[in-house]
Amino acid sequence: MSDTITVPRGLAGVVVTDTTIGRVRGAEGFYHYRQYSAIDLAEHRTLEDVWALLVDGCLPDDPTAAHREIAPLRHIPPAVAAALPGIAAASTSPDPMGGLRAALAVAGLAAGARPLYDTSPAERRAQAMALCALTPSLLAALFRLRAGLEPIESRDDLSHAANYLYMITGEVPSAPNARAIERYLIATVDHGFNASTFTARVIASTGADIYACVGGALGALSGPLHGGAPSRALDTLDAIGSADRADAWLRARILNGERIMGFGHPVYRTEDPRSRMLKGIARSLGGELVDFAVAVEDRVLSLLAELKPGRELHTNVEYYAGVVMHLCGLPREMFTPTFATSRVIGWCANVLEQAEDSKIIRPDSRYVGPRPPQPLPAGAAPPMDQVYSPPRS
Repeated sequence: MSDTITVPRGLAGVVVTDTTIGRVRGAEGFYHYRQYSAIDLAEHRTLEDVWALLVDGCLPDDPTAAHREIAPLRHIPPAVAAALPGIAAASTSPDPMGGLRAALAVAGLAAGARPLYDTSPAERRAQAMALCALTPSLLAALFRLRAGLEPIESRDDLSHAANYLYMITGEVPSAPNARAIERYLIATVDHGFNASTFTARVIASTGADIYACVGGALGALSGPLHGGAPSRALDTLDAIGSADRADAWLRARILNGERIMGFGHPVYRTEDPRSRMLKGIARSLGGELVDFAVAVEDRVLSLLAELKPGRELHTNVEYYAGVVMHLCGLPREMFTPTFATSRVIGWCANVLEQAEDSKIIRPDSRYVGPRPPQPLPAGAAPPMDQVYSPPRS
C-alpha cells in the first residue's frame, strides 16, 4: 500500500510549511507582513522600514537606521558594472528581466556567495541585504544601456524608491511620484507562497546560495501568468481606446469567455486590497488615463453582473499598478522589473527563513505512463564489446 498523499493540482490549498513572514486571507480581502496589515504599512511606513520588518522581524525604532544600512549597498561593484554592457548587448528584448538573472549571477560570483548550508545567519542576512539593495540598480543600469544611455550612479541621499526612479529617468522624481511608487513597492513585497516565492524556498531547501535562490524565483516571475500582467492590463486600456468603445469591446470578450487582463485573482474572492489602495493613489495623481481606467473598471463590473450573474471578479493589483507606474514615468517594459525590485525582499526573507530548516523539499509525483516494466525493443543497444569505427571517407 502506498504511503503517498494525493493533493490538488497546483498544490492549491495545501499547507507546505510554517512561516512567520505573513499570509494572504483571500476570502477576507486581507494580507499581512508579520503581525501588521500590509496596506497599513504601505500607508504609514517607508519601504526601508518594511524591508527591516521582513528581514529582521521587527520595525526599526530609528526611522533612518534602515536607510543608512541600505543606501551604500545600492552601488554596483566595479566587476559587475564591467559585465553589464555585454549582458545588455546580448539581450534581444527590451525587457531587462533576463539580463537581471545574468547580472545577479555575476554579482553572486563577485560577492563570493557561499551556500546557505555553509553560512551563519549573520552572513546570510548580509548577503540578502546586499542582493536586495543591488537589484534595482542593476535593472536601471541594464535598461539605460539597452536604450543607448549611460547608467546613472546611485545617490545615497535619496530614498530607495526615489533613487530607483532617478537611476532610470535621470531626474529626481517629485515627492508624490516617489511616494506613489514606494507605496506600490511596499504593497508587493510579499504575497504568500506564490510560484516565485515557493521556487525560492525550494532552492533554499537544497542549501544553495541566495543568488541561486533569487535567480530561480526570477525565472518563475518571468512567466506571463505570474509577473507579466501590469503592462498587459495597460495594453487592454490601449486596445479599448476610449470610453465610448468600452461596452462593445468588453461585451464581446466576456461573451467569448476571454480573460480581461487586470481582473481576477487566484486567491482573492473579494476586492484585492492592493488594487483598492492603488486606485486611490491613481486618483490622487489624476489625469485622463485615470478617469478612463475607472470608467472601464465600472463597465467591466456592470457587464459581468449582466452577462455572468453571480460571478465575483474584481480588479487585481496589476490593473491600477500599470496606471500608477505609467503616470510616475516608468516605461512599460519596466513594470514587471519594478515589481521584482520589491518582491526580491520578500523572496530573501523567505530564503532566510527556509535556511533555518535543514529538511530538503522533496515531494512525490504520480506516474501515469505505460505500465512498467516493458521488454526493450530488439536492437535498442549495441553489444557491450562492440567498438565504434567511423565511416571511411
